[in-house]
Amino acid sequence: MLRQESVWSYPRPPRVKPVPQRIRIEFVGHTIADTSRALRVLETSHPPAYYIPKDDFLRGILKKTDHYSVCEFKGTASYWSIELNNRQSENAAWSYENPTFDFESIRGFLAVYPGRVDACFVEDENVTPQKGNFYGGWITTNLTGPFK
Repeated sequence: MLRQESVWSYPRPPRVKPVPQRIRIEFVGHTIADTSRALRVLETSHPPAYYIPKDDFLRGILKKTDHYSVCEFKGTASYWSIELNNRQSENAAWSYENPTFDFESIRGFLAVYPGRVDACFVEDENVTPQKGNFYGGWITTNLTGPFK
């Protein structure tokens, strides 16, 4: 059981923390990522984004796109589509290939928007996607908001 957390007690600037729970992502009836090596980024007012080692994704499903965004803390994010069984989820994941010094630990990791895949799990809990199209937070039952 996860302990209760308020997103308003998370730090600013954000911090990277290891995740002791198993993390899984499902898409078109397949587990496309499964890891016990995830990291999460905690930032004031935001549900955490979970970062998974690229090596822990099913091979061949990630396709880099031309889309990018800039985070004042982490640097420039690259985006990835997920393609499997003739289904595509465009810009469903992002990564920081050259993160700033404080976020070097997420190099080689990808975060996934939970609303752009079929399901994301922290242990056995199916997370709720953060509302909107920009932030990719994973909302678990132990989180309290309000969320940005």
